[in-house]
Amino acid sequence: MTVPGEPGRLVPGAPADAASAALEHEPVPSEQVVAGAPTTGHLVLDDDRDRTIGVWEMSVGAMRDVEADEVFIVLAGAATVEFEHPVLDAVELRPGSVVRLEAGMRTIWTVRQTLRKLYVAP
Repeated sequence: MTVPGEPGRLVPGAPADAASAALEHEPVPSEQVVAGAPTTGHLVLDDDRDRTIGVWEMSVGAMRDVEADEVFIVLAGAATVEFEHPVLDAVELRPGSVVRLEAGMRTIWTVRQTLRKLYVAP
């Protein structure tokens, strides 16, 4: 639940349902698409200038991305994230996975089942 008149601000003590919040999806820009026709959607739940909490979702397909600083937990879905730079081992994502990303990391997200994550970013 958000503060009336203040979108992007959670009401203290009131729950927000990140798992089922409606997200409007847009196609991934063609220059980022690796496979399929993935779409993404996101919703900012809380933004207080020191940090942002939000929900992000990606449909089935694969895309390249350049990351921002964030920590996220997977709420639903299945995917693999490959790290092009720096070169790191790929990670398998499933509900409950917690991952930290750093600004500038170049990644490839391959989603096998629509992926939804809750993220916290500075």
